[in-house]
Amino acid sequence: MSTPVIDQTKLESFVMRAIGDLSASSGGILVSLGHKLGLYKAMAGAGPLTSQELADRADCAERYVREWLNGQVAGGYVQYHAVSSTYELSPEQAMVLADEDSPVFMPHAWSVQASMWFDEDKAAHAFRSGKGVSWGEHHDRLYCGVAAFYRNAYKGSLVSQWLPALEGVVEKLEAGMDVADVGCGHGHSTLLMARAFPKSRFYGYDVHQPSIEEARGLAVEDGLEGNTEFEVARATDYPDQKFGLICFFDCLHDMGDPVAAAQYAAKVLSPGGTVLLVEPFANDRTEDNISPVARLYYTGSTMLCCPHAVSEGGHMVLGAQAGEARLAEVFRKAGFTKFRCAVKTPFNLVLEARR
Repeated sequence: MSTPVIDQTKLESFVMRAIGDLSASSGGILVSLGHKLGLYKAMAGAGPLTSQELADRADCAERYVREWLNGQVAGGYVQYHAVSSTYELSPEQAMVLADEDSPVFMPHAWSVQASMWFDEDKAAHAFRSGKGVSWGEHHDRLYCGVAAFYRNAYKGSLVSQWLPALEGVVEKLEAGMDVADVGCGHGHSTLLMARAFPKSRFYGYDVHQPSIEEARGLAVEDGLEGNTEFEVARATDYPDQKFGLICFFDCLHDMGDPVAAAQYAAKVLSPGGTVLLVEPFANDRTEDNISPVARLYYTGSTMLCCPHAVSEGGHMVLGAQAGEARLAEVFRKAGFTKFRCAVKTPFNLVLEARR
């Protein structure tokens, strides 16, 4: 076997790319700490601060804060003013790092990454054995991280953009109808809709008991228990309410039999009803899914989505980069005759299906 010829320029370029990835992943722990310790919030809107001033504001030790700040500067997450030796969080950085109500608030996402590292051995066993890993078998940081991350994304788009893009749905919600949120997790999507449309009734279903309990608690906190209910149920056995709208928010690709889930939705959908399917953005061909967002989604799919689908029988393991064509085929097999992309963003496909 001949020794391969190494192109030194290509080697150095790839090594630097790997170093960049290592740097980015190691920086995640500093982002998580900055969020948990309130460092970003203490900087937001405060203008330039010395490390001591920030330490005092956040009730932390200055020497640790100084090193953390320098790491943030190195990664481009904080601005540094060399003349005054001060640090500043720009308004744009604050939206991403300090404002928990911002649609682009990111720190919670690093909890998902942490959970995947915690579960590395489970993933390795799944690779070797071909067995699945269900949602409930993952580290606890996964559930809170996913729920909090998606909450803000949905808060910024669901009521204002996605629902209005569906044919006639907003008018029906305003008049009052029953809505199913299948795979609701902590219920943030359910509660956003319930708050916006008080005349409608919203039912959240999920297989994960702790998530349902959390959703019930959040409904009480928000004063929305009057038009919401949360129950443990699979995508093929929740009660038949003849729903006017059935929603699958970033969950259909996690299911072991998405065709069966779509068929059941067709069964319990009222005449003229709509299915809202929100999925991670993906093009239909692998060669067109080469980007940081696609890489992020493929990682989550490898560690979380595909293992859960396998744990549910794995009849069709879509993965988080299924793409519009494969999703349309799922609903065609389930008997739906109308399927279209209502909204397309860099992060989501918002799809509408009708009988």
